[in-house]
Amino acid sequence: MAHGPESRIRIAVLGGFDLWVGDEPAEIPLSSERVLAFIALCSRAAVPRSLIAGTLWPDVPDRCAQANLRSALSRLRDTGKRALDIGTSEVRLARDAVVDFRYATSLAQAVLDPTTSTRNGTPGPTMATVEALAVDLLPGWYDDWAQLEAERWRQLRLHALETLAKTFTAAERYAEAVAAARTAVHADPLRESSRICLVRTHLAEGNPSEALHEFRDYARRLKAELGLHPTPRLSTLVADLHVVAP
Repeated sequence: MAHGPESRIRIAVLGGFDLWVGDEPAEIPLSSERVLAFIALCSRAAVPRSLIAGTLWPDVPDRCAQANLRSALSRLRDTGKRALDIGTSEVRLARDAVVDFRYATSLAQAVLDPTTSTRNGTPGPTMATVEALAVDLLPGWYDDWAQLEAERWRQLRLHALETLAKTFTAAERYAEAVAAARTAVHADPLRESSRICLVRTHLAEGNPSEALHEFRDYARRLKAELGLHPTPRLSTLVADLHVVAP
């Protein structure tokens, strides 16, 4: 399926689902969105119809699931169908379809393995990298497959954001380091490794009061929600900052 540059198909699954053909948004039914999103999260290989139907409609007989898939594909209309190559037994993304999640994943992988950036031409980390890693995958979607992919993405981007914070801090790029660490904290306020990155960045920048504020905020949240206390790994970072004013 070949189209000119003006017909480039863009599928967004980060921050919610969107489909664009050229500069025009395409409106499609919810059942069809689920099909497109599922295929967009798969590799470029063709996806068997049986796998799509069984994953999206797991609680109905195979015959009904296949019928639901046929209906969802037919309701894509002409604009939506341009995003797919639909075969009798398999479905795959059209060759000119671009998925935002794949680009964001490549950025995260390049952060975690810098040699990847050299091999595939991925640019070095910037504030734009942080912004690309700040967005949830299909928020508000509660299908098992969507939540599984969302959790995989959450873990990948959290590790990448923490690595970014360390990299930026080592380079004394403190504004970017704080942004990366705070983005990780926002994604999971109870994750101690992210809070450690933020505290260390504030200390490296010479802002002990902000480091102590982050520690105390984390300690309060952890106690209130889980009944736990920060580990020594975090507590020792601010141990010398607990000074009682005269």
